[in-house]
Amino acid sequence: MLASFLIQTLNGLASASLLFLVALGLTLIFGVTRVVNFAHGSFTMLGAFIAATLYARMGGGVLGFWGGALLAALIVALIGVVVELVILRRIYAAPELLQLTATFGVVLVIKDAALWLWGPEDILGPRAPGLRGAVFIFGKPIPDYDLLLIVLGPVFLGLITLLLRRTDWGTRVRAATEDRDMAAALGVNQALMFTSVFALGSFLAGLAGALALPREPANLGIDLSIIADVFVVTVVGGLGSISGAYIAAVLVCVVKAWCIGIGEATVFGFTVSFTQLTIVVEFIVMAVVLVIRPWGLLGTKPAPQRIAAAHLLPMPPPGQSAVLMTGALVVMMGLAPLVADRFALVLATDILIFALFAGSLGLLMGPGGITSFGHAAYLGGGAYAAAIAAKAGAPLVVAIAAGMSFAAVLAMLFGYFAVRSAGVSLAMLTLAFAQIVWAIAFQWNSVTGGSNGLVGVWPPAALASKSTYYLFTLAVVAAALLFAWRVVHTPFGYLLRAARDSPVRAESLGIDVRRTQWSAFVLAGALAGIAGALTVFSKGSLSPDVASIPRSVDALVMVLLGGLNTIAGAVVGAAVLTLLADTITRSIVYWQAVLGLSIIALWRLGVGRTFQITATFASMTVVENVAIALMSRERAWSLWRSAARFREEEAMALLDEVGMAVAAQRTCGLLAYGDLKRVELALALANRPRLLLLDEPTAGMAPTERRALMALVARIARDRQTAVLFTEHDMDVVFGHATRVLVMNRGEIIASGSADDVRADPRVREVYLGHGLPPAGHKRQGS
Repeated sequence: MLASFLIQTLNGLASASLLFLVALGLTLIFGVTRVVNFAHGSFTMLGAFIAATLYARMGGGVLGFWGGALLAALIVALIGVVVELVILRRIYAAPELLQLTATFGVVLVIKDAALWLWGPEDILGPRAPGLRGAVFIFGKPIPDYDLLLIVLGPVFLGLITLLLRRTDWGTRVRAATEDRDMAAALGVNQALMFTSVFALGSFLAGLAGALALPREPANLGIDLSIIADVFVVTVVGGLGSISGAYIAAVLVCVVKAWCIGIGEATVFGFTVSFTQLTIVVEFIVMAVVLVIRPWGLLGTKPAPQRIAAAHLLPMPPPGQSAVLMTGALVVMMGLAPLVADRFALVLATDILIFALFAGSLGLLMGPGGITSFGHAAYLGGGAYAAAIAAKAGAPLVVAIAAGMSFAAVLAMLFGYFAVRSAGVSLAMLTLAFAQIVWAIAFQWNSVTGGSNGLVGVWPPAALASKSTYYLFTLAVVAAALLFAWRVVHTPFGYLLRAARDSPVRAESLGIDVRRTQWSAFVLAGALAGIAGALTVFSKGSLSPDVASIPRSVDALVMVLLGGLNTIAGAVVGAAVLTLLADTITRSIVYWQAVLGLSIIALWRLGVGRTFQITATFASMTVVENVAIALMSRERAWSLWRSAARFREEEAMALLDEVGMAVAAQRTCGLLAYGDLKRVELALALANRPRLLLLDEPTAGMAPTERRALMALVARIARDRQTAVLFTEHDMDVVFGHATRVLVMNRGEIIASGSADDVRADPRVREVYLGHGLPPAGHKRQGS
């Protein structure tokens, strides 16, 4: 048994080195550019295909094999440079989601290019010359090549570490990884830095693909299969941590190898196939690590955001014209069975279901600002729950309710852990949960039908025709989307957007950010579950693919195509992607490349503007900001009532008090810095404080703005009988407005008292004011 585990451990270490090479490249790219590059696995696939071609043409021998591997990696690096210059450089300022979707478009283009160049068949590579034998350990052979790979992982870890720490280029890369804006301010050429890092990352990915050929053939599935594992390793190790990536690669690959070694075992009376568990074990590892340590093994807890990307426009509540137009659209869609044929009705039903699926994700991503890479978990969970209920004899409505409820429970469970993370870690955690759901559906034969799925799940006779089921789907989807639309414009929706725009400000107002986001997860999961249930009865069957990664990607693309800032965008995105995919798949051989180019061209259109802001809710109007602050005192159960009952009158009174009533309907993300400070003051006053805390209230303001703001604070303090405690580095502000001053130096209080007493204190004069500063009342020349 011990010998078997040792052998499997060595196999796992060999696989870990190759996985680490790919993850190392992605870690470097993400650390500097902050782009989550979905196409990184495509570079590994290209490395394998190019190396196989070069091996065949360069002949055997040491030079042919190792020279071919190196040349293949260099060619991939050149391709990476082209991708960076032509595509990624144009979207560095875009939100992360648009960057991710653009790189997914690159995946589709490269996949069809590889199909055109090398065909659909796998290509076998040669065995490494001089390393075709094996070493016997405990009587079992370990290939020489595997032993070499085991060594290569630590070697590359050491080489890249030396490169980063002992060269000027590496110093600049580390500086950009820490703070690329500061690095640029110090003169680092960001354009050249991004290109060089992308070239190195692509080189490492291509080299890994070339070196993997003696172990597995080049094939068109490498890109997506490797990128999932690479994302896991990068996130588990800690974003930007090279050592963490190596540890995570070893952990994932060794655990997977052990599962193969164990085979089947009895656990608590149940027979568990650990071999089948290998299809999802890396996601289980990631889920466990991120639940315990959300920022990864060697990652650091991210600092609070200093700026926020307010690329979303305000979301005005629907007016009468919008409601009438929506109603007219639903009526027109209801007339479709009069003119459409059977195929068109099936396609229209698919569009409706995808619109609800995408709309449920849009509720998370738009108002919630929560990225989910695994939203198909709720689609699949709802589909399977509805199918199982229907096969057990439940009526259609009950089956749909079962799908909705089960998906909501899944979202409640997964969302509880997900909202404790943020950013890429949160997104990857949702992906892990979705893969676990997919694995259960794929392997639980007695309940889900395993890889064959479930069949024979049809609607009742009254809805059996395609036209009647289309009308039923239209009614359900319209009702669900209208409900989601209303939720966005209830007080709960405003709290959700507040948590998105500025979590720090929301928490300071008493808003429970995690609970608010958790509630959004449950609501979005329930809506996706309805979409899953409708899918089952539309197709009459389902398979584990309904919960797979590509299905989650479909929803992401639909939301981004339609726009993050509106539920109606989900309908547009679903229609565009479904019709586009249906049209090009039937008429174009290399349809994935066309779809990929379309996706890339559409951010380009979706890139919005970002603003540097203080801690306000940048996508909302000034009056909505203050209304949120007033509403945060209310009980949670009252937050579902109409948004029209916001305390607008009280909010306007506060804005008038701080001199911002004239800007009540302006978007905070567009305000000048001084005006934002006044809005922040109104937010602080909304809670009727007895003590007002101000952290460097005049920082970054012009002298006239500083004087005006502090005069305003003094008047408010006097009128409201409110105490004010503020920290400030501007001595004129301190001595001009403070009645009592505490001076600290390196954590120690060195003086306290009136402004005049403190100003005359020798220690204060020495530490802060400089030698020779005249005491209070002494006129200096020119003062």
